Amino acid sequence: MSTELGPIKDRDRRVKNIHRDGFVPFIDGKGRHDGDVLQANPDNETGSGFHVYRMDPGHTTTQHVHTNGEEFLILEGDLVDHDGFKYGPGDLVWLREGTEHYSYSPNGCLIAVYLPAAEF
Repeated sequence: MSTELGPIKDRDRRVKNIHRDGFVPFIDGKGRHDGDVLQANPDNETGSGFHVYRMDPGHTTTQHVHTNGEEFLILEGDLVDHDGFKYGPGDLVWLREGTEHYSYSPNGCLIAVYLPAAEF
């Protein structure tokens, strides 16, 4: 296919780098700092759509129920769910809508997440 395309406009492309760009605090429904987020789409509410979520070593998330299915990929570090199930780098995970849990990261982690909508 040989069609002439012009350059993509700056307003139509956003590139963030997980190693260089600033994450913003993710605040849960109780007003508690619950990790940090780097959003891909600036129009999405923080913690929704495709984003990267970072947990510091020793952090435990707020207990929550997923109102939508959650999909995530562990990029770096480790994550342990409340039931003791352990995830590590390369694990691609799906949690069904209605799943209730909280997670803990002994050494910190970086997770690529997709959530259709914000859950807090």
